[in-house]
Amino acid sequence: MAAETLTIKTKDGSFSAYARGKGPAIIVIQEIFGINQVMRDICDDLAASGYRAICPDLFWRIEPGIELTDQTEEEWKQAFDLFGKFDPDKGVEDIAATIAHARDEGAEKVGAVGYCLGGLLAYLTACRTDCDASVGYYGVGIQDRLGEAGKITKPLLLHIAGQDKFVPKEAQDKVIAALKPNPQVALYQYPERDHAFARVGGEHYHGDDADTANNRTMAFFKEHLG
Repeated sequence: MAAETLTIKTKDGSFSAYARGKGPAIIVIQEIFGINQVMRDICDDLAASGYRAICPDLFWRIEPGIELTDQTEEEWKQAFDLFGKFDPDKGVEDIAATIAHARDEGAEKVGAVGYCLGGLLAYLTACRTDCDASVGYYGVGIQDRLGEAGKITKPLLLHIAGQDKFVPKEAQDKVIAALKPNPQVALYQYPERDHAFARVGGEHYHGDDADTANNRTMAFFKEHLG
């Protein structure tokens, strides 16, 4: 099935999204590199597994259509600049608009999966939206927003990299202590892994643990999205 470019409207303006497939919807939440080949490949894999995958351009307020890799120092610098300018609260509003779009298309169940920056946004999506199931990979900054944890009423799965250079051990411990008592939250730790261990082609990619995390994610979505 061919890829689609969607236009999603909000009160602040419109933004585009990459979409593939049919079935229960999963919103794919980008890293700091925009909708790049890694994000498109994730969407394509989800579509092949029977899902409607939609990846919204969350940097549209800063620079629409930005697409970077993690392969050059210049692109990393640009990505961190975008990250510094990005407003996560507006990002969650855009994710909520994307969820609403998916429901308007006819999706009865809508999930979300996010990586890095998207891992934080997946957590906030679980806190603030009507998403049916959310998954976050090595989210950065969750420890600063644990005051919202009590609002989680739908299933949330978090993958935590034990050696994450962007999430110190103290921050990981805070997240685990705050979220573990919630029966809606599942936490998996990968003690020896660094940030982005599931990013294919990345410096810290680890095939076995990436497969383990991804298999857990797919089982989670199968259980909660049907």
